Formats: sequence, C-alpha cells, structure tokens
Amino acid sequence: MSLKVIAFDADDTLFVNETYFLETEEKFCDLMSDYLSHKSISQELFRIEIKNLTIYGYGIKAYILSMIEAAMTISNHTIPVEVVAKIIQYGKELLDKPIVLLDGVEETLESLYGKYKLVVATKGDLLDQRRKLHNSGLGKYFHHIEVMSDKQEQDYLDLIKRLEIEPSEFFMIGNSLKSDVLPVLGIGGYAAHVPFHTTWAHEKIDHEVKHDNFHSFEKITEVIPLL
Repeated sequence: MSLKVIAFDADDTLFVNETYFLETEEKFCDLMSDYLSHKSISQELFRIEIKNLTIYGYGIKAYILSMIEAAMTISNHTIPVEVVAKIIQYGKELLDKPIVLLDGVEETLESLYGKYKLVVATKGDLLDQRRKLHNSGLGKYFHHIEVMSDKQEQDYLDLIKRLEIEPSEFFMIGNSLKSDVLPVLGIGGYAAHVPFHTTWAHEKIDHEVKHDNFHSFEKITEVIPLL
C-alpha cells in the first residue's frame, strides 16, 4: 500500500454513540407503552427513521423529528403536547451526552499522526459532529473533517477528489461494513472494519466481506502494525 490519507469514522469508531441512542429508544418505548409493545414501537420508529433519511439525513435532530412522528402515528395523532415536549427533552439529553473515547483510539492516532494525513469521514449533523470532535480533544490530530450526507461510493469519490489523492492512496477505518468498508472497496481504496458491540440495524449487512483491500480487526490499535 502506498497510502497518503487515513480516514476514520467518528461515531462508535472514535467515541461512543449507538449506546446512547439505544438508551433513548428505550425511554421512548416506555413513554409510548400504553399504545403498543416495546418491540412494535421500536419497529415503527425504525420504519419512520428510514423513511425520513432522504429528507432529514442522519443525526440526533433527525432522530428527534422521527420520534415525534412515530409518537403521532402510534397514537393515531392523539398524543398530548406534554409527550412531544418529553421527546424533545430526550433529544436534548442525547445531544448533551458525554464524549467517551473508545479504547486505543488516542494511542492509534498518536502513532499515525505525522506519518499520514488523518481525516474524519463521518455521517450525521454537521454542528453536532464538530461539537463532539472538539469536546473529544481529538481535533488536533486531524487535517480535515468531512461530515457526509451519506456514505455511498460517489460520496467517497468526492472526498478523495477534494483531498487530491487517488482511491488507492486512501484507507478508511470504521465500525460499519455497509458505510465504511464496502463503498471504499468499491472505488479501489483500502478499508478496515473495527466492530462496535452494537450496530444500528440500518448499518448491518447479511454477507461476508472478502476483498484483497479489506482488513478486519478486533480493536483499533491493530491498525498500527499494519500501517
């Protein structure tokens, strides 16, 4: 590999994210438990989240709007304004969660810093992602922060063009095979999967990844000897 840029996903690669969403979903299910079972509420919320992706994109603000819509749908538009206020409160609490770095992240960044151009390539809300990266203390390691509306092949090609490199000089590290690995392999780049203990259903795939440019690790520090 003749790499120039190492890119990192942010949520659940650098710091904890999905755990907080699951906690919030559990509170939402409790709030709406008079109408349906927890399983049915979760399924309806997920359906609405996916439906809204093309409108709202990813991130906590989009999630708040989807929770409100799900509550209206589940209750047949009978929920009182107090319930809407509670959902908004849950969203604000989610935005205010502490930034918890994952094991080995800073050690890995310190090892690679100065040897490659390090960038963040993540999805979500621009303001929230920049806030989290700033509060994490990791911003000093990164040359560039890219908050993407999605992570399809074209999104990565656009990023690579802005970085003025070739796909073969790009290495992506993340916890999602669907978003962080497959599109990068598809354009001729390199990718490593570092799993988090829980994954959003939308990011799961049902097949094994086999590719010469693909690497799979149990923890992020395993990237260091490879690079």
